[in-house]
Amino acid sequence: MHIGLHFFLPGLIAWLLFRKNWKSAWLIMILTMLIDLDHLLATPIFDSSRCSVGFHPLHSNHAILSYLLMLFIPNGYTRMIAIGLLLHILTDLQDCWWIYHLK
Repeated sequence: MHIGLHFFLPGLIAWLLFRKNWKSAWLIMILTMLIDLDHLLATPIFDSSRCSVGFHPLHSNHAILSYLLMLFIPNGYTRMIAIGLLLHILTDLQDCWWIYHLK
């Protein structure tokens, strides 16, 4: 479900907000999954009981704030990137909810 949301949500939002260029918008939003490269800095790289939001540098509160601020830059590509990053964080938060509520 997690991986599906990483692809489905950006596709849906791209189609709803950027219908004229939805394929390009979707691709740009998919490329924002590169923020998961910060997982390579952690030991272990993957831990099923760890919430990535707030733990990894590109998933930190400061990073999320910068993604929110990017929404206000009057450039379509910057907004696509910001939306993709925020959708990524929201999808990761869904995993955090499961981690903390199913213990």
